[in-house]
Amino acid sequence: MTMDVNRPEIVAEVAAAFEAYERALVDNDIETMNRLFWDRPETVRYGIAEIQHGGEAIRRWRETCVPVPSSRRLHRTVVTTFGLDCATVSTEFTSDATPLIGRQMQTWVRLGDVHDAFGGWTIVAAHVSLIEPV
Repeated sequence: MTMDVNRPEIVAEVAAAFEAYERALVDNDIETMNRLFWDRPETVRYGIAEIQHGGEAIRRWRETCVPVPSSRRLHRTVVTTFGLDCATVSTEFTSDATPLIGRQMQTWVRLGDVHDAFGGWTIVAAHVSLIEPV
């Protein structure tokens, strides 16, 4: 059996959901960010200096975390889809707040209503880190 990888319409859906998340992140729109993360104990987010296990822990952390700088810029974003309902989004980012290069990876799964604002796409796992420029 072959997997349908990177169907253009599915890539476009995930890219739109990711862009909505990124806009919410820069705008510190906590409600939208929370809507896009799976609200289950199985959800894992590894941050730059913290770890959250479960949707509840992610929501609590978001209420007190420092917002990302408005100067945040994405580089080399890659959306890869697998079938109709699973995807990864990987990106690098920079900002005026640090000379370090950020890396972000998210696993997206279509768990919701395909007719909702985000096409049913939800982040089920995420990892953010910073490294020295090479």
